[in-house]
Amino acid sequence: MPAFVEDEVGPDEPLRKEVVRGPTGGEIRVTLSQGRGTRPRWWTRSAWSLVVAGGLACLVAALVPVGPAWLDGVGAVAVVTAYSWALAARTGGRPIVFGALTLGIGVLVLVVDQSYLRTGAAVMTCVVSAVLAVMVTVPGEHFARVARECVLAVVVASVGALATVGFAPVISLVRFEYVTLGLSLVGGLALVYRLGAGWHGLGRRGVVGVLVGGAILAVLLLYAEMLRRYGPPDLVDTLLDGVRWSRDNLGAFPRPIEAVLGVPALAWGVHMRARRRQGWWLCAFGVAGTTAVANSLVNPAISLRECGLSVLYGLVVGLVLGYAVIRGDVALTGGGGKGGQGGRRADARTVPARPEPPRSAALL
Repeated sequence: MPAFVEDEVGPDEPLRKEVVRGPTGGEIRVTLSQGRGTRPRWWTRSAWSLVVAGGLACLVAALVPVGPAWLDGVGAVAVVTAYSWALAARTGGRPIVFGALTLGIGVLVLVVDQSYLRTGAAVMTCVVSAVLAVMVTVPGEHFARVARECVLAVVVASVGALATVGFAPVISLVRFEYVTLGLSLVGGLALVYRLGAGWHGLGRRGVVGVLVGGAILAVLLLYAEMLRRYGPPDLVDTLLDGVRWSRDNLGAFPRPIEAVLGVPALAWGVHMRARRRQGWWLCAFGVAGTTAVANSLVNPAISLRECGLSVLYGLVVGLVLGYAVIRGDVALTGGGGKGGQGGRRADARTVPARPEPPRSAALL
């Protein structure tokens, strides 16, 4: 079995070393390094942060509203350009090319100012934000770190939600939600296919996670659609009464796909990635939750305050469900033990057994 030796390293030095037994019984020391140039320089990261902060400031000012009418469009273009650059850099693409292409498209949309172009740009922004929110996460061996990564993903998607409405799309709400969800899942699965070593990297646990996640997604979408079209009036009224009670007493109702599927799947996947690469397959279903956050503001019937509370409640409920799933996974794989000792021993073994690049470095 390989033994990993931690090294005190800088950002451009090897992450760790692996000692394995050679065919003749000797030791072979293999250095697993992140490589020079994989992490952007400090001034690149600073410039990227300034662009996102400037775009966010423009979007917030447009919501207040303060300033000229074109602030929302400029802020949306700035955010989606920075997000496209970051997604390309994170997934081993060409950030300069994709960033420049996104910037050109965004400027063209603002100059031409046609509703169909704004709607297409809003779809692109929502999809890029949802996928980036999952790709930017890093493994978490303890639940506190898992929760931190889920919060970060929701924050990234929330900024994308502001940029999405910044393009002022003209949409059919249900169609927009379905299109963005479908495109985000396709993009997320395509990237995860490479990050998770293809189909053979699934393993039994990965297959179970993918099947369960797919089943939950199908049930949520089909049930909601069948209920909307053919649901018995009494059943619909009963469900709507629960939603109304939550909105009247709590201020909002949790977004179901975020709370039931997106956040729990992301939490479980982030935790599993600390040990196994197949955790990426579970993270793919986290895109469903981040998409629900990124398109949450397009419904004009919901206020900004209620939208924010619904996302927050969905995050809290999702983390509770994610914690239950992780504890069940640890109990099944870590053996028994009185007083939770088996779970604690399993948690101790979740120190990353394989190196994964830092948050600002390329995954591929």
